[in-house]
Amino acid sequence: MIGGDKMIKAITRRTRIQYDVTIFQTPKYREYKGYKPVYRTFIHAGNHENCLEKTFSLFNVTDRIPSNYKGRFLSTGDIILIDEGRGGQHYYQLKPGGWHPVNRIMIR
Repeated sequence: MIGGDKMIKAITRRTRIQYDVTIFQTPKYREYKGYKPVYRTFIHAGNHENCLEKTFSLFNVTDRIPSNYKGRFLSTGDIILIDEGRGGQHYYQLKPGGWHPVNRIMIR
């Protein structure tokens, strides 16, 4: 039998999923056409919102950016694809006020 503290931790522990994340940016800041994939990585998170937060913090703090990342800091207009395989592909664009779901047609 699990003790009280251990049981609470087991119940409240979030399931962490490894999300396949691709960052799309335009060649120049503030353009709205010509999105290209600039980086692909895996982010461990509990849900999409948490994944987007972790991705933003990873690519907006100079000391945390991977050495092989050739894009710019994440900013308004950039798009993130969260690919869950059979779970579908989910696109989010950074807009004033946060991340918003968008149609994949935006990256064509």
